[in-house]
Amino acid sequence: MSSSTRFTDRVVLITGGGSGLGRAAAVRLAGEGAKLALVDTSEAGLAATKAAVLEKVPETEILTTLADVSKEADVDAYVAATLERFGRIDGFFNNAGIEGRQNLTEDFTADEFDRVVAINLRGVFLGLEKVLKVMREQGSGYVVNTASVGGITGIGNQSGYAAAKHGVVGLTRNSGIEYGQYGIRINAIAPGAIWTPMVENSMKQLDAENPRKAAEEFIQVNPTKRYGEADEIASVVAFLLSDDASYVNAAVLPIDGGQSIKY
Repeated sequence: MSSSTRFTDRVVLITGGGSGLGRAAAVRLAGEGAKLALVDTSEAGLAATKAAVLEKVPETEILTTLADVSKEADVDAYVAATLERFGRIDGFFNNAGIEGRQNLTEDFTADEFDRVVAINLRGVFLGLEKVLKVMREQGSGYVVNTASVGGITGIGNQSGYAAAKHGVVGLTRNSGIEYGQYGIRINAIAPGAIWTPMVENSMKQLDAENPRKAAEEFIQVNPTKRYGEADEIASVVAFLLSDDASYVNAAVLPIDGGQSIKY
């Protein structure tokens, strides 16, 4: 099947669709024929993603829904809205996440830990809980969860983020084993240093006066000596949500230029 038609007549639900990896995936999937259900907390972000998609593929069918993925009622609502509009969910990019403030564990604070884990782990779980029921009843469906290299290795100063993203890896492996028998594949991506608004904010935390300098220093340890682009993540997400990845299940794919392997 040609990559330009892999998602024709397929419905893909994307959380965190208002920016970064969610926006890049939306544009990529629309280009391959997908109908999109986009979820975010930012109305402006969703509008910008919708505009970016329609600029590239004007005929794309798009539903946008405001929701906080950590709230069960909001998750029920975005799933219900998707089903009401499209009748099914073929692909789920379970992607919404935040980094949180950087601090040593002793200074991280329980409130910040709870905030980060609520979005990055509880939000992913709730999405799985609601969407997998739909997919099991359909007898098909593909899921990609957004973990991180911070979910497969230690990075420092990010207790909440690291704990949550390691949890996403565990959820992915556990659910992938559970649901393979139902014609459903569940995988995760583990992006490294990808130049998105979240990473840019992280560099500002390292050096508020000169975040660009901090960014250049940070990336020198990467074997490729560069940041990844959101489009490079989107291409892997599209692969994992397509039939081309038909025997990939419960896998966690680093997309980091090799950095997580480097001693």
